[in-house]
Amino acid sequence: MKTFNIKTITAAAGVFLILGGCTDLDVDIKSQYTGLPTGQQAVDAISGSIYTRTVAVGEGWFVLNNISSDVAMCVSMDGNWYDGGIYVRETLHQWNQEGDAGHLKGIWDDAFGGIVSCNTVLAQLDEADRNGKLGAAARCMRAYFYYFLTDNFGAVPLMEKFGDVPDTRTPRSEMIKFCEKELLAVRDLLPSEIDASTYGKATRYVADALLAKIYLNWQVYMNDDVTKYEPTEANPKLNECIAMCDDIISSGQFNLATGYVRKFMPDNGPQVKDFIFAVPFDHKLFQGNKVMRYWSYRNGHEQFSAVLGWKYPSNPGGLMRMNPEYADKFNLEGDERNQVILRGEQNLYCIDGYVTDQPFIKSTTKIDEDELYTGSDPDAKVDHRVNFTRDVYIRDGLSNGVAQLNVGNDLIGREMGYRSIKFFPDKNMTADDGHNQSQDAPVFRYADILLMKAEAILRGGMSTNGDTPKSLLNQIRSYVNAPQATENPSLNDILDERARELLDEPWRRNDLIRFGKFEDPTPFRALYAQKELKEKFRRIFPIAKNTLETNSSWGQNPGYE
Repeated sequence: MKTFNIKTITAAAGVFLILGGCTDLDVDIKSQYTGLPTGQQAVDAISGSIYTRTVAVGEGWFVLNNISSDVAMCVSMDGNWYDGGIYVRETLHQWNQEGDAGHLKGIWDDAFGGIVSCNTVLAQLDEADRNGKLGAAARCMRAYFYYFLTDNFGAVPLMEKFGDVPDTRTPRSEMIKFCEKELLAVRDLLPSEIDASTYGKATRYVADALLAKIYLNWQVYMNDDVTKYEPTEANPKLNECIAMCDDIISSGQFNLATGYVRKFMPDNGPQVKDFIFAVPFDHKLFQGNKVMRYWSYRNGHEQFSAVLGWKYPSNPGGLMRMNPEYADKFNLEGDERNQVILRGEQNLYCIDGYVTDQPFIKSTTKIDEDELYTGSDPDAKVDHRVNFTRDVYIRDGLSNGVAQLNVGNDLIGREMGYRSIKFFPDKNMTADDGHNQSQDAPVFRYADILLMKAEAILRGGMSTNGDTPKSLLNQIRSYVNAPQATENPSLNDILDERARELLDEPWRRNDLIRFGKFEDPTPFRALYAQKELKEKFRRIFPIAKNTLETNSSWGQNPGYE
């Protein structure tokens, strides 16, 4: 390793302006770690900041992925959670460079923060180490961050070394080829034996999984004009996708053994052999997983606290509601995954995630039950059985109903729509912790690898190792106790299986674009958005205006100028 003083590269200041951070540019990095051994341990010691930036797939990206796709919508409740319209715009594909800068800039800044951290580590290595084993993890994670940026924003500025501040953005197709080149160069140098020490870090199989994603979406990314992609285009990289999947499968280090519900409970971690790469969230120490704050019923603290022996944070958001057509996909008899959808009349839940036989009854009044009630006894007491209804709609008579997607703040409005409890409430989370949960959030899973291989074969790739789309699909069906497929699945069957298996994970928008269905309107969205659903430039997001004000030469994505 070599001494490296960040201040000597003055161009780096531009990078930190991008990030809006408060990094100390006067610190000699190596001086922070005097006394540490050289070699891999020293590199590991200065690499922590790389992994802290994996929070980029946390709250903001979870919300964007769900409500820009067919999974869910976000509503307001008489002004509660309207928040300047950010969730309305993201639900209706009306996002823009100004009003949605919070989510978009957060994803951008976290990912670029990760890239800067990777380049900082690489800058301290001599050329041989940088291109060898010591630099492999940083190069892998740099490709990881660049992949998410490119997937979401298209062309991005390529910074290959610390201090680079390019005047232009590199086209999307070239960025993907850069990621491919880097991952192929380092995959054999990364750890291939998986244990608790490699959890949440770059390994050979993280590189494989990311390459599989790149290859399966290859034609999407080769269209620098995102409006030109068509799902009928031939993909020349399907066999490469299958090869990466096979490397993971044949390693024998991953499996589906853990039950579906159990693997997403608050105590998940390296014992879940389905997780190839996961972000190890903690409700205090590493925050960013707030899934239940959005999904939970507005009075969810009553549903989950009454028999749990702990106090669920009061007044969770409750603004995210599942599109009923998406919920309808959870319809296979005996399928364990059906348990994560809350629908119909509700019962109380116990601490281990299982529903009790005690009905969820809320003592209320007629006017709180229905704020449009016009009877003579609005304050009359009623015992109300909480019932999540299938449809979400805007009632006549509510203030700013359509403009704010206002469903009302009464029990009728609060109970519209089914909910997900896949990431079950964490007994340790509190309002003081910002409703953060300790569940680790998987990015790459073995189940996803099986489904990607099945899809690649269906699209024309070569079948290997005796696997067929049906046999791969049935591995998923077996572990969740769903009925076995008796015929070879279609591509739409695979897409529906991905909907069931990968709910609340960061891939639904990606999947819909690849399948040519991102612009397909959900019935709810079709009522309130017309032209936006036809605007294919929305397959990528705009760059936040305040980012471009600092770097004006980068230019905005077409359609968002």
